[in-house]
Amino acid sequence: MITTTAAHAQSTIVMASTTSTEQSGLFSHLLPAFKQASGIDIKVVAVGTGQALDMGRRGDADVLFVHDQAAEEKFIAEGYGVKRYPVMYNDFVLVGPASDPAKVKGKDIVAALKNVAAANAEFVSRGDKSGTDAAEQRYWKQAGIDNKGTGYKACGCGMGPALNMASSSGGYVLADRGTWLSFKNRGDLAVLVEGDTRLFNQYGTMVVNPAKHPQTKVADAQKFVDWIISPAGQETVAAYKINGQQLFFPNANTAK
Repeated sequence: MITTTAAHAQSTIVMASTTSTEQSGLFSHLLPAFKQASGIDIKVVAVGTGQALDMGRRGDADVLFVHDQAAEEKFIAEGYGVKRYPVMYNDFVLVGPASDPAKVKGKDIVAALKNVAAANAEFVSRGDKSGTDAAEQRYWKQAGIDNKGTGYKACGCGMGPALNMASSSGGYVLADRGTWLSFKNRGDLAVLVEGDTRLFNQYGTMVVNPAKHPQTKVADAQKFVDWIISPAGQETVAAYKINGQQLFFPNANTAK
């Protein structure tokens, strides 16, 4: 006879999530707390949000934890997810060389990108259909810019590698604040644009719909969702700090 505790100990679910949640160090803080509360292990596959949603569409994950609200709502509308739950937020920042050759410094992300393009400044784009990439492309569109300048390079890579490329080349890059705060190889990079309301970055979680993929471990995946939006889970999110700075702000009960 297997006890409830033993059964829990053997349970593992797959979470498709983003490079920002992993590379910021959030999961190494969050998942041990969830396992202690539930006995459930989570195997994280950290990719861009677009790829994470595709994993859910294929049934290769049980739960998603991503940050592109429009794409998440489309995922639910198409029947691939059961329900979307807001979890937490942080913000995007435009990072670049402290000398700021393209003169972008300020609070207006759209004006900053116009200056980057006009100066043909080095700019590293994720180019990986991640939540950060979706936000960046949205800002370029708001700026009315198709030709992003000769310095624009899409790396097709995660947030950490994109920051490394910008650090080594003296380029600009859009980053989520969580990964930036945990990034060690900054060189002369500095935050140049922040505080624009358009830079708000909401995260959500969804259980993959068993009607599409019967193998989904719905009960255990829902336990993670229930925990992360509970007071205990939200407090765990808020408690994650680097050098005294909070990286993510829980808002499960107030966000849409």
